[in-house]
Amino acid sequence: MKRTFQLLAVLGALAFLTFPAKSYADSDVSLAASMGSFAPNAIELHAGETTTLHLTSTEGVHWLKSDDLGIPMTTIRPGSIATVLVTPKRAGTYVLHCQMFCGPGHESMTITVTVV
Repeated sequence: MKRTFQLLAVLGALAFLTFPAKSYADSDVSLAASMGSFAPNAIELHAGETTTLHLTSTEGVHWLKSDDLGIPMTTIRPGSIATVLVTPKRAGTYVLHCQMFCGPGHESMTITVTVV
């Protein structure tokens, strides 16, 4: 009986060492900002799961932030990709607005984040 437990312990340790750890980010989402819009303009995230947001701009400089989702103030510029890790805590629908006046269409520049 003791040998069986020892064998199981060794096999468990080997399995732990053999399989790679789960990636920190569960998924990736790419967003592009332009004058007056985000593309896509709606995304779905999962509560408790980390998602990596890859943010870029096709024109103009934009800012994105959400205290509810834990997204710090992030500058989105043409020609570069801003990477943000987000792990939503609560399910719900969150509407994020561009935080910096960017030009025509700024007032309606939103992205809807649905957390399930």
